[in-house]
Amino acid sequence: MNVIRCTVVDERGAISFIVHADALSALTAACSANPSSLEGLLDGVEPYYHNLREQVLNGLAIFEERNARGNYQAIHQALKFCPPHEQPVFRVVDDFTREASLRPVKAGAVVFNLRARRIIQITNTYQEIRRTGRARVFDGSGLTGSVYSYRLPKDWALVP
Repeated sequence: MNVIRCTVVDERGAISFIVHADALSALTAACSANPSSLEGLLDGVEPYYHNLREQVLNGLAIFEERNARGNYQAIHQALKFCPPHEQPVFRVVDDFTREASLRPVKAGAVVFNLRARRIIQITNTYQEIRRTGRARVFDGSGLTGSVYSYRLPKDWALVP
């Protein structure tokens, strides 16, 4: 299974989630619109990779419910005992979750830093993210015949 860890950094902090690596192109395409928030990024992804917004925001709501008032035992346990490719969506709240947010899963780990307009490919064995690209639309069930293209603005950096 070609899943990858994605961590998104915005003005409120960072969240991390696991997704099929096919979503990388859609996330990169959404960055072309210069989103300033996680929600803005996910709104931009929706036309290209259906249901990712719902998956991430629902997972984040569960995180908030189970890790209320600074008690992070639930996320710590999940990150310790769940296989990496089954780990839940989480907010980076301490050193333990920060380290987990950077740990590659199967196909790798990528950080989308919206504040710094930087995409950091920590490890990406699936498909290199490029400044311009084309990909097929995912309709929530599978890849379709529809194709979209994107071009990152010049002020976005790709590392490495």
